[in-house]
Amino acid sequence: MISPTGPRVRLSRSALVAGVGQAIEAGGADAVADLRRDAYGHGVLFVAETLAQVGIRAAVLDPESVDVAQGVGIAAVPDAPTLDPAIVFGFPGASTGAGGDTEDAPGPVMSLLGSVLSIKALRAGEGVSYNYTHIASQDTRIALVSGGFGQGVARSLGNHATVEIRGGLYPIVGRVAMDVCVVDIGEADIARGDEVIYFGGQGPARSALAAWEAASGLAAAELVCALGLRLPREVVA
Repeated sequence: MISPTGPRVRLSRSALVAGVGQAIEAGGADAVADLRRDAYGHGVLFVAETLAQVGIRAAVLDPESVDVAQGVGIAAVPDAPTLDPAIVFGFPGASTGAGGDTEDAPGPVMSLLGSVLSIKALRAGEGVSYNYTHIASQDTRIALVSGGFGQGVARSLGNHATVEIRGGLYPIVGRVAMDVCVVDIGEADIARGDEVIYFGGQGPARSALAAWEAASGLAAAELVCALGLRLPREVVA
């Protein structure tokens, strides 16, 4: 059972279908799907089922994924040109090949979610998290948010990235801890239990994975793999 407050990933089936379509338009009509690394952390079963529904019947697979894929009608091929996974999964910087860039793309298939666990006042001059890498310049309020480096949230995001809460963007301040992050919410109308979007979705955090790449030095594929392999997954239309 997925915790209503713990970090989790949300997978959009419609974004995956759209990404596959754009990957084919970008020159992959004869290519097969790439479902290695548990479909880049998105889950072989979820991705293979969706591909079979749109008529893609072959994929490059890891050995441990063959039975799962074949069970939904995807044949394993040992080596073949593959659809660009950056377009398929909506990674930052993916070119659709139709004169488009990430603004034309359907958006990321994966979103990373957390929840507001608590809210407290932070006074000017007070620090947050380990070693106080962030000191408040004025009185404010901070939210403790589920999700930390133990679940795949890059430690380097502290003081370099934002999260979306109730449609607004708020900075992660201080160092990312093992299971939580601290977010400066100021006087915003935010409450315990509110959903937090680290990246993905259709709101202002949609393209936030690009900031993760810049802050961490890791590629989007590496980041989503780390998250998808660690966290519970929920699938939406």
